[in-house]
Amino acid sequence: MDHTSGNILENVMETITENLPKQKSVRFAEGENSVSSQMNRLFGRQKSIHNILGGGKSADVLLWKNKKISMGVLSAATAIWVLFEWLEYQFLSLLCFGLGIGMIIQFLWSNASVLVNRSSSEVPRLVIPNELYANIAVSVGAEVNRFLDFLQDVATGKNLKQFIMVVLSLWAAAIIGSWCNFLSVLYFGFVAAHTLPVFYERYEDEVDSFIYSLLGHAQSQYKKIDKDLLSKIPKGNLKGKKIE
Repeated sequence: MDHTSGNILENVMETITENLPKQKSVRFAEGENSVSSQMNRLFGRQKSIHNILGGGKSADVLLWKNKKISMGVLSAATAIWVLFEWLEYQFLSLLCFGLGIGMIIQFLWSNASVLVNRSSSEVPRLVIPNELYANIAVSVGAEVNRFLDFLQDVATGKNLKQFIMVVLSLWAAAIIGSWCNFLSVLYFGFVAAHTLPVFYERYEDEVDSFIYSLLGHAQSQYKKIDKDLLSKIPKGNLKGKKIE
């Protein structure tokens, strides 16, 4: 009996000692995975996509928080692009056609009001508030000044990498602008702003892992090229030379 009870106690103690480290290691692994998942975000960001986009109504529209408003904005932009790009309407012609149709509707409404015993004051009138023009001008001016400040800060700063990236981006934008007109570039950027953020927010982990895998592959290829080609290029030693 004593021998049997001793074996039982030994088995129980071995079971306890085997299970305790496993539970700790599992918890530590889960914590490590959660920390690594939080740190391995694209470009090391810590804010949400909604906060990066401003966190206001514009961010709600870009992230499709209200699908009706987002669909309406994107449909209106598509209709404008189709009218001016595919149907080749000119802005002045379209504006005159719209004003003419509006005048015809108001004329028919005001004359038909006599037949249905309505007063002429019930004719709908389109009035754009003056504050709207002021707000649009202030918003556009603020964004233009912010962009100019950014370019001047980069130009006068000492971050050579950022300076080269901005110059190359402007050069790429100039090449893209030579391929198509400004309206098409503006529309494609508008569509990208309404599709890429919501796509990234929905498939955030997959996109991050895919981009990091591409960066790792590019880095490995650069190391291979540097080992096979760049490292074999002779470098001159200019330290020992003196100018006479």
